[in-house]
Amino acid sequence: MKYVLVCGAGGFIGHHLVARLKAEGCWVRGVDLKRPEFSSSVADDFVLADLRDPQSAWACLDRRFDEVYQLAADMGGAGYVFSGDNDAEIMRNSALINLNVLEACRQSGAGRVFFSSSACIYPQFNQDDPDRPECAEHTAYPAAPDSEYGWEKLFAERLYLAHARNHGMICRIARYHNIFGPEGAWQGGREKAPAALCRKVAQAVDGGSIELWGDGRQTRSFLFIDECLEGTLRLMRSDCEQPVNIGSEEMIAIDALALLIARIAGKRLSLKHIPGPTGVRGRNSDNRLIRERLGWMPTASLEAGLVPTYRWIAAQLAPPGGIEPPIRP
Repeated sequence: MKYVLVCGAGGFIGHHLVARLKAEGCWVRGVDLKRPEFSSSVADDFVLADLRDPQSAWACLDRRFDEVYQLAADMGGAGYVFSGDNDAEIMRNSALINLNVLEACRQSGAGRVFFSSSACIYPQFNQDDPDRPECAEHTAYPAAPDSEYGWEKLFAERLYLAHARNHGMICRIARYHNIFGPEGAWQGGREKAPAALCRKVAQAVDGGSIELWGDGRQTRSFLFIDECLEGTLRLMRSDCEQPVNIGSEEMIAIDALALLIARIAGKRLSLKHIPGPTGVRGRNSDNRLIRERLGWMPTASLEAGLVPTYRWIAAQLAPPGGIEPPIRP
């Protein structure tokens, strides 16, 4: 039996990852400050711990794990990351977690260590054109992320790579591009664009309007959670030592994303643009390297992932015993 530790198991991706690993027959310990919000974890052992504390990190790695997935971070959507109000906490909290977990992995002799980095590490100057963003892995330097969240992720990448070089550790790094799906944050300020727009569409009356930050022409790509998990496991168990994008190449403008969700919901809605944090003008995953190194890349369409995501968020808004909104097939 393979013994696996998932740090950040109370969060969206970590919660889904625990379920995937359990389905493979692994023994899984999950650790987080909180338990998953929307359904119970299937982890064999779930530890409530603050990984910013080195003693807590060492206690969670009280044995040798075959695989350690380090997903724990202080993060959120544009409203949290780009407001500027949370920069110090984001950098401090995430840096402490990575330093502590990585040192505990080194001391306990962990087999393989996975780190979830982010597309936010890419230079802002390569993402000013919404139609032609440049996010190939080799373009990360010269460094110029558009947020302190991105700067901390870039530092952490170098931290894991240095430990691999100096201590012979097997580290794998994925640069995630906007992962979404059911059981992710959908309100409260930390939700990302797909979940926020699903909530707004579900709350809107047919023929009404919803508000969007910015002019709606900024572009992104979004990856469904199942594809993220598949790419994560393939990368973890590969011989690829360099950071790799895990994301979709199906780029879409935020206006178009909102209208696609409205169509899924069977609603006719108008869009009202208001000031708000938007991040870079364009971002899209470049999947040439993952295709070359892993012989695989995500293929599921954006719409295929939005249908179950919208259905789940609409159900959260439905009154107890009420009727959920119809979903367009």
